Amino acid sequence: VLLVPATRISPDFIILPRNKSLAKMTKNYPTVSEDYKKAVEKCRRKLRGLIAEKNCAPIMVRLAWHSAGTFDCQSRTGGPFGTMRFDAEQAHGANSGIHIALRLLDPIREQFPTISFADFHQLAGVVAVEVTGGPDIPFHPGREDKPQPPPEGRLPDATKGCDHLRDVFAKQMGLSDKDIVALSGAHTLGRCHKDRSGFEGAWTSNPLIFDNSYFKELLSGEKEGLLQLVSDKALLDDPVFRPLVEKYAADEDAFFADYAEAHMKLSELGFADAQAVTYALCVCVCLPESHGCFWLGAGGVALHLNFVI
Repeated sequence: VLLVPATRISPDFIILPRNKSLAKMTKNYPTVSEDYKKAVEKCRRKLRGLIAEKNCAPIMVRLAWHSAGTFDCQSRTGGPFGTMRFDAEQAHGANSGIHIALRLLDPIREQFPTISFADFHQLAGVVAVEVTGGPDIPFHPGREDKPQPPPEGRLPDATKGCDHLRDVFAKQMGLSDKDIVALSGAHTLGRCHKDRSGFEGAWTSNPLIFDNSYFKELLSGEKEGLLQLVSDKALLDDPVFRPLVEKYAADEDAFFADYAEAHMKLSELGFADAQAVTYALCVCVCLPESHGCFWLGAGGVALHLNFVI
């Protein structure tokens, strides 16, 4: 038994002399008006109808991703701030065909002029995943539109492997290995078009359903009529990526949970930057007669363990 000095604060409690603090990173979302929130919810309903009617979920996800994926965590430039509205960004090679999504969205956009382009484009991506059977993704409004687009060349290249994926998603955007694999699973939606990307074909047999079939197809090997890019197959060769591919192929619920988290992170890069909130941490021992209770308090959360003295 290790005996240490302690301070008694009541007949039943003492504080051990190893007080610490916990720092929790929390997002600092801006406050938006009730009218703005109502507009966002009404816009969400309109987007559901459009995306279901036009079967355009894949290109809406592409729009949201390609806008957010330009974020650079070192320079704090790019990101999900509505710059895809500019012709210059639409003209980037990786955005070939993105004008189709913007044209489809125009009638709804005109109905909600108070919503920023930044929120509007990201909301379209969130709704597209939902409409096709994917997970619900938390959406926090309040992004402001930036006045100019980012430079070209920040989006991932499908002809490159794991090192490139980490350079773009981890070093540039600040995302994790788990985020990389989870986000790759969105290739369950849509297809490549020769005139836009240089590739042709879909990754799965039903490219309008959001499920875990991308990972199942990846593990089953190449099939005639289905697409596997270099950046897809690279996931199988990496000791960190492959176990996640196998996990998501076997457990769709796990994939949905991780995808929702990763998509939200992507859609909020550079937005409502996290701040550290410090909580006091203390360890107390309760000594009523022969039994004791060990409490670990942090930010109002307590862990209770019984023991015998």
